[in-house]
Amino acid sequence: MTKKQEYKADYPEKTLYLPGPTEVREDVIEAMAEPMFGHRMDRMTDLYTTIVEDTRDFLDTDKEVIVLTASGTQFMESSILNTVDEHVLCTTCGSFSERQADVAGRLGKDVDTLEYEWGQAVKPEDVRNVLERSDKEYDAVTCVMNETSTGVRNPIEEIGEVVADYPNTFFIVDAISSLGGDYVDIDQHNIDIIFTSVQKAFAMPPGLAVCAVSEDVYDREIEKEAASWYGGFQRTLDYYDRKGQTHSTPAIPIMLAYRKQMKYMLEETHEQRDERHREMAEYTREWAREHFDLFAEEGYRSQTVTCIENTQDIDVAATIEEVSEEYDMVFSNGYGSQLGEQTFRIGHMGEHTVESVKELTDAIEDVAGL
Repeated sequence: MTKKQEYKADYPEKTLYLPGPTEVREDVIEAMAEPMFGHRMDRMTDLYTTIVEDTRDFLDTDKEVIVLTASGTQFMESSILNTVDEHVLCTTCGSFSERQADVAGRLGKDVDTLEYEWGQAVKPEDVRNVLERSDKEYDAVTCVMNETSTGVRNPIEEIGEVVADYPNTFFIVDAISSLGGDYVDIDQHNIDIIFTSVQKAFAMPPGLAVCAVSEDVYDREIEKEAASWYGGFQRTLDYYDRKGQTHSTPAIPIMLAYRKQMKYMLEETHEQRDERHREMAEYTREWAREHFDLFAEEGYRSQTVTCIENTQDIDVAATIEEVSEEYDMVFSNGYGSQLGEQTFRIGHMGEHTVESVKELTDAIEDVAGL
């Protein structure tokens, strides 16, 4: 049985270079300290309609936007519940895409997987081949835009155009570790559902999930006999249309932080935010090539997290610990037992810059003796 470890008040502050959570502006954190108010007051309507419509503006989408108190995993689950009657095709190339397939299986769906080795990306032509040759009519195809475990950025734009040729099949995109730091034209590429968590490239405290859904998805859910209750698209969107609020009690302090941060994001613009993340990714890849190697397939590499192959056989766990102790900076080991010491990961997302990422790489060089 797990024993209690008392939370203390004197932890040293660490700068986060994780694949999420990431650094949060001080005034965004401070925004959570406003006096509490009721979630059925007019003040809540002002707050919630502001963050929903600001998010729609930032993403430049005509789709319906939902901001829900949850992790992004909520929408990973509810997107299956709300759209899939029986058959779903899950493309898998790492831990989080495999999780989507596992979620769909646990929900009792008939799951087919298009599997790739970890480090490889999903190929649109392979998706087309499966859809063409299968004797099943899939209700949905799922894909992770940014496979956090491997640093792979899947070509969801091209995959969406393939799925568009199958009008009865929805395209579901998990963009948890990339949306807000890697621009995607949601409406242009047949993406029916796309969701994220705010503690990643949105650079906010954890606790909210964001989802954009098409009108066709809403209509499909109405036709279904069973759908998600808490994460139901019909339920959340209908309540928003009537009341401008959430159907269940929201995490008000985090939504106050969201309002503050989204204003910063709108000011920067999605395109400029994309460019800043691209510059960070390019710097980190250059550094990795100089000292190690890159784990993800050439041409399919993430803009928000770089997975670095440990070709120098450094002690990853010890290096992470020493960088944390000496420099108060935290980066991540490889994901799980498969990649724990074989790789390590640097998150360059949210409010980081090339200059701040360079501070971390300098620290790693010093500690690892590179």
